[in-house]
Order: sequence, then structure tokens, then C-alpha cells
Amino acid sequence: MIDQTLAKTAQEVVSVMDCGAAADGKTLDTKAFQKAIDTAAEVHGIILVPKGIYLLGSIFLASHTALHLEKGAVLLGSEAIGDYPFIDTRIAGFEMPWPAALINILGCEDVTIEGEGTLDGRGEKWWNEYWGEDGHGGRRAGYDAKNLRWVADYEIQRPRLVLVQDSNDVELTSFTARRSGFWTVQLTYCQNVRVANLDIRDNAGPSTDGIDVDSCEHILIEDCEVACNDDDIVIKSGRDADGLRVNRPCRDVEIRGCQIRSGAGITIGSEVSGGIEDIRIHDCVFRETDCGFRIKSSRLRGGYIRGVDVAYLTMHNVLFPFSWLLDWHPAYNRFILPEEGEVPDYWRRLAAPVPENQQFTAIEHVEVSHVKADYDEDYEGSSRAFDLQGAEPKPMKHIVFRDVKLDTGEFGTISAVEDLHLDHVQVSAAHGNTAENDTYDQR
Repeated sequence: MIDQTLAKTAQEVVSVMDCGAAADGKTLDTKAFQKAIDTAAEVHGIILVPKGIYLLGSIFLASHTALHLEKGAVLLGSEAIGDYPFIDTRIAGFEMPWPAALINILGCEDVTIEGEGTLDGRGEKWWNEYWGEDGHGGRRAGYDAKNLRWVADYEIQRPRLVLVQDSNDVELTSFTARRSGFWTVQLTYCQNVRVANLDIRDNAGPSTDGIDVDSCEHILIEDCEVACNDDDIVIKSGRDADGLRVNRPCRDVEIRGCQIRSGAGITIGSEVSGGIEDIRIHDCVFRETDCGFRIKSSRLRGGYIRGVDVAYLTMHNVLFPFSWLLDWHPAYNRFILPEEGEVPDYWRRLAAPVPENQQFTAIEHVEVSHVKADYDEDYEGSSRAFDLQGAEPKPMKHIVFRDVKLDTGEFGTISAVEDLHLDHVQVSAAHGNTAENDTYDQR
């Protein structure tokens, strides 16, 4: 039966079932989906996915189409990496070939993914390959043993759920995304994208970011609920020398009305080499997250962050309401090429140094207002009100906190900041700083 919301549209509807989909969760339905997409592209139509379980590898949407996921429709990601063909893309701020996502919007315009269905990446398979069932082994342990932490995330390939790249006028609305192998929703080199009412959950694996906005312009993210094991919503613009080469800033991004659950909060960074500006984050609620509003970069990354307005945030049981670290995770950001054996060319490109006169990230004109943070009596850990650690050669400038009330375990640290304004800021700190908070997120 055609979804009632589609019965009112003048667009032609193409059902994946009419194109040969089995919907049994066992038969690979990739070809049937791609046939439906290609058919809908000819008439600027809607691809209908009725209730059922569809086993898929990568599918590629087309301009002027909409993928409609009915309630009860589950797109189940294949566990075979060969079902995700290599494409030219950007991964963690670095351009390189990488497996495509489950759903791809590449070089398109006027595309929608909508409906109450679910994308399920079956992430456990990919998480265990990366760091083992205990979270301390897997392939990652072999790279750590060779001082190659910085390259492990690029070498151990895991599929994303949704990739929107080089595309304009895109909407992603109302569906559930869960168990992603890597980043869940990635927007790269895009303009005019709206992400709304997504439910992102069950992402307990490594680098399972919720929504990544990478070198984009005119982006709106609203009314989403995100739980993951890394940054919930994050803004990026390229890593080190490769990010400077591409030189595409991320600008005009608004994040509003979101519910942030487990994860590392709403973040700018760590890849910021192309620059980030004109960011507005407001009316969001954080519960049981590691961080609230987070900024992170490497000492040698370069780039800039400016014109950031953060307002009306509520945080409950948040470990770091404000974590701004300009020497974040040194092991991940310090390149040590092996002295023996063959070294892939992309390792050398990844390790290429940023010119000395472009090192250190310039941060200026960040205003935070109307924020409240508190914690339960039985909250585990010690919440740290401020962890603002700039880089002395290029201090953060023109930073304002206004109408902020933080009930925390410890005050924390503020360093390498010029022109810091504290206007009606109230902090309650139960005790002194704890050593555990000095090594957060160094794994």
C-alpha cells in the first residue's frame, strides 16, 4: 500500500519491491534499490521503501529524487567491505579513496531522504575489527605497537551510514540511524543542507560520530536526538597540510533544538585547517555526555575558528561543559613515519608538515551565554567547569561568557586566553582538580 503522505504528491513513485527487492534481510537488495533510484531519476520521482528488512551495500541517490522510508523499513548494512565500492572522498579531514557509505548523495542537487524507517549499519562487526571485543585489541593494537596511532583510522576501513558530498539543496529528515561502522551522517563540500528530526543511537564503537559537517556552507541541523561514542555533532574543515591545500572553510552553520545524549557533545574540530566561521549553536540539551560545547585542534594544525555564538544550553551530568583544547590528543596528531619498510604515499601526504608561519589555530570572537550545568549527587566522575587551554604562541582572543551558571565538581583550567570577559558567571566547585580529567580522550 502506498504511504498516505505520498498519495498527495504529484511526483511519480517507484517502489523498490517493483524493482526486485526481496526485503527478507538475507538477500542482497543493492541492485534492486539502484534500479529503483535510476528509474525515479528519469522522472524526478520518489523511491518508496515499504516496511521490510533490506540487506544492502552502497546505493547512490540521484538529483531531483526522494528516498522515502516507510515506518518499519530497515536498511541493513552488509558486513562485507566489498559491497562498499571505493570512491574519492574525505575521511577525518584528509582526501583519499575510501569505501562509500551505505547511502550516498554525490555531486547531486535537490535530494531528500525522509520517513520513519531505520538505517542499521550493524556496527559491531566493524567495531570489533578496529579495537577488538574488549575495546583494547583488534587491528588498532597493531598500529599502536608501531607508533602509528595517527594512521590507524585511515587504514582500518569501516563504512559510514550516510555521505552527502559535493551536493546542494539536500534534506535528511525523520529517520533513525543506528550502529554505524564509522561516522553516521557526513556532509562534505555541500551547500544548503537541512538535517532535522533524526534519531541517532546505539553507536558504541570507535569514531561513531553522529553528524559531521565538513567544509560546508549554509547548514541547518535542528531537533535531532544524538547518542554515540564520539562527537555528537561536529564541524570540521580539513586536516593539516591537506586541509590547507583544499582550503575550503566551513561557514554559516546553525545547530538548534537538539537533544545530546551519550558522546562528546557539540564540537568544533579537530580538523579545522580550512577555517570555521559564523557558527550558531542554541537551545540544546545535554544529558550524560562527556562534553557540552567542545573545541579541539592540534598545535600544528593551523586554520581559524571565529564568529561563534553559543546560547541557551542546558547540561545535566556533563563531564566537561566547556572543553577547548588546542593540543588535543597528541598521539593522534604527532606523525612518526617508520624508518624501515615500505611507506604508502598517502602516509607521507598525511604527515606533511604545516608551514611554520601557518601553525597553531587562531580562535577569536566566541561568545557563550545563558548556559546552566548541574549534576546528580550520585554522578560518577568529577565534572570540570572549564578546560580552556589555548596555545601560548597564538592565544584565544575576545572570548565572552555571559549569564552562565555551572554547578560542578572542580573549576578546571583557563590558560593562553586574551581579552576574556566573564559577565554574570557563577561557578560552584566542590573540590580541587582531579588528575583523571587531565587525560580525557587520549585513547
